[in-house]
Amino acid sequence: MSEKDKKVIVGMSGGIDSSVAATLLKKQGYRVTGVIMKIWGGGTIAGKGKHGCYGPEEEEDIEDARRVAARLDIPFHVIDLTREYKDEVLDYFCHEYLEGRTPNPCIRCNRRIKFGALIAKASTLGIDFDYFATGHYARTEKDSASGRWLLKKGRDLKKDQSYFLYGLSQEQLSRTLFPLGEHLKQEVRRVCVELELGVENKEESQNFVCGSYTSLFEKQPEPGPVMDKQGNILGRHKGIIHYTIGQRKGLSVTSREPLFVTDIKPELNSVIVGPREDLYIEGQDVNELNWIAIARLKDSREVRARIRSSHAGYDAVISPLQDKRVRVTYKEPQIAAARGQAIVFYDGDVVLGGGIAE
Repeated sequence: MSEKDKKVIVGMSGGIDSSVAATLLKKQGYRVTGVIMKIWGGGTIAGKGKHGCYGPEEEEDIEDARRVAARLDIPFHVIDLTREYKDEVLDYFCHEYLEGRTPNPCIRCNRRIKFGALIAKASTLGIDFDYFATGHYARTEKDSASGRWLLKKGRDLKKDQSYFLYGLSQEQLSRTLFPLGEHLKQEVRRVCVELELGVENKEESQNFVCGSYTSLFEKQPEPGPVMDKQGNILGRHKGIIHYTIGQRKGLSVTSREPLFVTDIKPELNSVIVGPREDLYIEGQDVNELNWIAIARLKDSREVRARIRSSHAGYDAVISPLQDKRVRVTYKEPQIAAARGQAIVFYDGDVVLGGGIAE
């Protein structure tokens, strides 16, 4: 099958990256269709943060994507995933914070919504396609030795988004195209300007939600004690959803030395604080694992463990445990990933897999 016969739907956002992704695929001869998710459920979000994926600016994004699709002369569809997004992302996000964990809604959204519900609903609407593409800065490759699809870092390491995609399955990766994977951001922006797509000056989505994420909770949690690890009460917190491990600012306590959140105990409605050295650990367990480059972890191996998208990673050894869990042992004591945070394991630029910190 030649590229002229291959059909691809592109997940558009109304921004530069997805617009150029659609452009490049059309230039390569693919039969391109643009789709965009409708996820905003209405309501009020307090504050005004940087442009977010979820918020009242959604209509503007949809119209920007529609204009780009018209400029490229490709079909365009708005797919309503409001209910699915609430069930899979918003409710999950709120539940995790109320349990004292630090969730990553973008990772959840990629696997369950963008690469899941969006594709499924496009099929039910009768949209014919062979591949799904996005504007993520990442790469895929078929490993001839293992027969597995690999997920690799994007060429532009400053924009690499492979961390957010570690949860994708082999089936999802087999049908996915990342047209920007081999490109630098400045190259992508230049294409957008040269083709006058009309979104070249638009700011990028920097946050999950536009404004304060605390507005997503049906009711604000009760204030409670801020304590040290000996149980001494040092102050009062305004609700555990406002805190995460490693946080220093906004603790409402006075101390001769800087204090950081070292633990959150929802069962006691308490926030535990301590000096910076209390954040350091030699290792931690990881569950809810998804493996990409390997089917499962059989033996211990050295990796680079990345605890956030902007994180360079720690040198570590991962070892299999019972119940399909993994122990991460850092070569040197490091600041721990917060409970609920994703830890992604790399072998060079290849994503081995990842999971959720316990």
